[in-house]
Order: sequence, then structure tokens, then C-alpha cells
Amino acid sequence: MAALDLFGRRWSLRILWELRAGPLGFRPLQKRCDDMSSSVMRQRLTELLDAQVIHQLPDSRYELTPLGQEARRALNPLARWAERWAATIDPQGADHTDDQAADRVSPPGTVGDGTPERDSVD
Repeated sequence: MAALDLFGRRWSLRILWELRAGPLGFRPLQKRCDDMSSSVMRQRLTELLDAQVIHQLPDSRYELTPLGQEARRALNPLARWAERWAATIDPQGADHTDDQAADRVSPPGTVGDGTPERDSVD
């Protein structure tokens, strides 16, 4: 699956996640991604641009495309699971800052736009 290859690459999902709140320039995005190397950042951005998951604005900032927004919404169940997992392995240190807790993650049982989740058949 091409999507698994794309999103399975180190930093790809992180870039997608960091762009969830809106456009970011190269350096701010790099900072949010734990100062990943510039060469890896350029490579991942190029891959995400080619996949039409992000696009570059005239002012050089990067932004999610509608397809990228859809992929980001698909991450909401994983984000909720990650919060539960973090609380399980370190109940005292679970990070629930305003930026991360509500973080535009939909309530349990809903998808990114607030509509109920549908059971998928695999």
C-alpha cells in the first residue's frame, strides 16, 4: 500500500500532525519536529507534496490539502489511543496540556468532523 509506505517513513506522520493547526514555514515546522535534520525535512516535505497531502503556499509555508486534512482526521483514533497508552504506562506523567489534550481530537466514537465512527470491515 502506497499510503503505508508514505506514512510509515520516519517523520511523515509527525509533519502531518504538526500542520494540523494551520500553515507553518520550514524552520517553525522543523522546530516542532524536534529539530530534525534539514535534509530529512526537505525529503519528507517533497514526498508529502508529491503525494498531494500538503502544498506550499506562495509565502513558502506548508499547509495540509483537503486530502491531508482527511488523513489527519483519520489519525484521531490513534491520538486518543496514544493518550490512553501514555496514561497507562506513566499515570503520573501523562501530558494533558491544552494544545495536546483537546487538540482538535474528536470525542470518542466520532470522526474528525464529529460524525459517528462507522465500523469498518477488513
